[in-house]
Amino acid sequence: MKIAVLGATGRTGRLVVAEARRRGHHVVAVVRDPARLQGLTTDGVATAEGLDAAAVTAALAGVDAVVSALGPVPGSAAGVQGELTEVLVRAARDAGVRRAVVVTASGWVVDGDDPLSRFLAKPILARALRDANAGFAVAEPAVRGSGLDWTIVRPPMLRDGAARGRYHQRRDGNVRWRWSMRRADLAVAVCDLLEDRTAVGATVSVAG
Repeated sequence: MKIAVLGATGRTGRLVVAEARRRGHHVVAVVRDPARLQGLTTDGVATAEGLDAAAVTAALAGVDAVVSALGPVPGSAAGVQGELTEVLVRAARDAGVRRAVVVTASGWVVDGDDPLSRFLAKPILARALRDANAGFAVAEPAVRGSGLDWTIVRPPMLRDGAARGRYHQRRDGNVRWRWSMRRADLAVAVCDLLEDRTAVGATVSVAG
């Protein structure tokens, strides 16, 4: 499969690129600044600013699937995550790309949460994560209404470090009593779900 990865120079995106290539996929890194690849091995590179619809559409030409590993950037304008996602889904449609996997987060929703997360942790964090949460609240409906063969992946707090080689997933709410996961395990989950036709049209929470 030929896959375009947006956010390929980020901490999660780099791992998605590596995992997808390990599985034999042809991976095109879609980046704002190719210099930031810093030795990351890809099968192709396309340069595009995330809000430039024409450039993103051109970057997606000829690919079979797109993965968005774009995360909130500290200091960025409130809601930019939603804007980036809206551009992405329009570009995918215009480029004729059907399959899309979009990484968001589980922290802004409480469906399926354990009592500790629902009533203590998330109310405390809500103010600090207000802008990111607002972006995800726009991003997810844009994906669901895109008409694409989409999957939304919701991880919890992400940590660096070597993969543990396992993760949990749930499709009817957040994974209970699991509050973090390794980015390397998230990359595996993203690639698993990309290849899983039963995940089309599903919002999947994952955790370590």
